[in-house]
Amino acid sequence: MNWFRKNFRSCEEENAESGARASTSRGRGKGSNSLDHEIVQLTKLRSGPNEHLSKMVHGKHNVPISTVKMLAAREGNYSGRGRFSSADSCHVLSRYLPVNGPYMVDQMDSRAYVSQFSVDGSLLVAAYQGSHIRIYDVENGWKVRKDILAKSLRWTITDTCLSPDQRYLVYSSLSPIVHIVNVGSAVTQSLANVTEIHDGLDFSGEGGNDDNLFEIFSVKFSTDGRELVAASSVDSLYVYDLATNRLALKILAHEDDVNTVCFADESGHLIYSGSDDSFCKIWDRRCLNWKDKPAGTLIGHLEGITFIDSRGDGRYLISNGKDQTTKLWDIRKMSSNPSCVPRRNYNWDYRQMDYPAKLKDKKHPNDQSLATYKGHSVLQTLIRCYFSPAYSTGQKYIYTGSNDASVYIYDLVSGALVAKLGHHESTVRDCSWHPHYPMMISSSWDGSIIRCEFPGGDATPSPLPRRRSQRRHFF
Repeated sequence: MNWFRKNFRSCEEENAESGARASTSRGRGKGSNSLDHEIVQLTKLRSGPNEHLSKMVHGKHNVPISTVKMLAAREGNYSGRGRFSSADSCHVLSRYLPVNGPYMVDQMDSRAYVSQFSVDGSLLVAAYQGSHIRIYDVENGWKVRKDILAKSLRWTITDTCLSPDQRYLVYSSLSPIVHIVNVGSAVTQSLANVTEIHDGLDFSGEGGNDDNLFEIFSVKFSTDGRELVAASSVDSLYVYDLATNRLALKILAHEDDVNTVCFADESGHLIYSGSDDSFCKIWDRRCLNWKDKPAGTLIGHLEGITFIDSRGDGRYLISNGKDQTTKLWDIRKMSSNPSCVPRRNYNWDYRQMDYPAKLKDKKHPNDQSLATYKGHSVLQTLIRCYFSPAYSTGQKYIYTGSNDASVYIYDLVSGALVAKLGHHESTVRDCSWHPHYPMMISSSWDGSIIRCEFPGGDATPSPLPRRRSQRRHFF
């Protein structure tokens, strides 16, 4: 218990300091007050302690209760249950932000583009520009379980995704072909079509597109592992049926590159897409017609969208935008017939230029988002954002990579910046919060995969990667 008290106090102190540093950077697009929406109550139900517990301990409701007192109340069986509820557990675990480190997982001589934990957290997938995809055994000292050399790579690996059963991995590049490889085999060194077959899935269908202009930016498995959804540079999204090995659906979805796409929930009926045309769109496969009309459109970003993450409930999502914001959305606020045209600044290129200062405080006049989070920078590449894990945090945070070599963690409800992990030397394109533990992985253009956690598993942090020259090549 003494160890727990010592470490918990240090965690609370660190979080308080982070909150103080962020007091001028709350970034609320609609004022600095807390979010006033149904999602506040849903988040509280998932991540807040039992409302009667504070009365049992303090004699009154709604009084903050420390984790130490919660543990004592559990041991004394104040609640009569003899254990924590899932919300109580989330309340405790979510106080332990993954802020200690950094600890080096791996480093290569090419940029790291992707870093994602498997659904159960036992594996980590990292993809590098230099054709390598490595799968690490998280529970076995981060040993490389699979070292994949990608086939027919164009410029870089743009995305990877493990199947829900963790038997297969798909990877994409700036090409219409998505490759799939069996990662459950005993072979460690997976050289495409030499030591293992990397089957090619052709998303171009019957053709009609110039393969040199057809690029896949995002690819995701459905929850049941039977389908893939992909986003492309030819303004379209695709669904590929793995059982029949054919393209099942193509939608001309946007008026510019589709940078990101994902299934909204386990049903697979709803699909979210985000594009350089600045719109998020919702597609309901149960009522698509020949005109490929979306179920609705979400308006609010001033520039293109780099990534979308679903809360998993078919209702809420977040998006990263080149207008240097992350936005929270409720699809019930979507427009079925939007009359607004994209409000983009065509004189600005996020790949080579800083965001114009005169636009930083500009707001879309028809913004339908619930909240806006600012502080991080979305430049040079398709930087990703996510909800924090449901199991350990109740999804009470959102987090994102940033062009300033950091990972930002925001409180979903208050908008406060609760932590900034600035351990890299170049752009952080991707990051991943372990589904069960207070552990964060980030991948950077400095070539490193770094781990931060609480309280910290190594005796001393790993040395920071050496500074690399900032070339103006990008994706």
